Amino acid sequence: MNAIVVYGATGHTGRFVVEELRRQHLPTAVSGRNATALAELWGDLDVRPAAVDDPHALDLALKNAAAVINCAGPFAVTAAPLIEAAARQRIPYVDVAAEIEANVATFARHSDVPVVPAMAFFGGLGDLLATAVLEASDVVQVAYGLSSWHPTPGTRVAGQVSHERRNGRRVRFADGRLQYHQDPPIQEDWTFPEPLGRRRVFAEFSMADIVTIPSHLDVPEVRTYMTVEAAGDLAEAQAPVAVDEQGRSDQTFTVDVRVGDARATAAGQDIYAISAPLAVGAVRRILGGETRAAGVASAGAMFDAVDFLRELPLALDLG
Repeated sequence: MNAIVVYGATGHTGRFVVEELRRQHLPTAVSGRNATALAELWGDLDVRPAAVDDPHALDLALKNAAAVINCAGPFAVTAAPLIEAAARQRIPYVDVAAEIEANVATFARHSDVPVVPAMAFFGGLGDLLATAVLEASDVVQVAYGLSSWHPTPGTRVAGQVSHERRNGRRVRFADGRLQYHQDPPIQEDWTFPEPLGRRRVFAEFSMADIVTIPSHLDVPEVRTYMTVEAAGDLAEAQAPVAVDEQGRSDQTFTVDVRVGDARATAAGQDIYAISAPLAVGAVRRILGGETRAAGVASAGAMFDAVDFLRELPLALDLG
């Protein structure tokens, strides 16, 4: 197999993705705009520096590659150039974008090669869980129970880009479409599975799930919720701190999805770390011909949701 290129390989999530590729013994190359940082961090790998605004350099970076995983935000800037470069090289593209508008733009594209956006904790995991239990058109609710949320610098920059693109407005998916509004945030209670139990959450704390899920499931509304404590952490400047040999933080999470009377939950450690087996699993399945869709598609549309979920390092309850 030719190498799988990780773009943004010096970033927080990018490093997890590179390590996951190596753990699975998949040939790996690294790319990004900073050649020195790439060589210092990944000197034992195939280093292919390229700026995202240099099409020729991107073509060289992706030449003879098997696929590309884009971990470099803001994806409003990086997704389109890398998708176009992947198309020129006729290789699959996967990213870990959580930006709502960037994902909307990706889903609006036509592609002759597989493109899977938001293949990460926000967007991909909730979509797989919803797809696994959906039996009829209904409201999908995705609640995030995070013990804490210390965003990376990249997450903060991407969030600022999204805020500016919305002119400070909030967004939700209701009545079958994205709606921008200025309604004040609402708090309510959500009962997670134990040990989290009953927690206060922000309702309509919209994440990429409001794009990925309705991209292929005929649902009138997707509501996402976030624990108040985790949302409060966003005001702090603290970045994730590694506590184990894998580089994970001590953050734990529970994703609780409800569709009508059906329910699916997944629990694990570190939202950035879990994005790695999601993105790598997507590429491995695409290259192995284990897909259910062509062109641009979300996780739930492209893959067997139950099979994918059962492979992830998560505590699962699919009802």
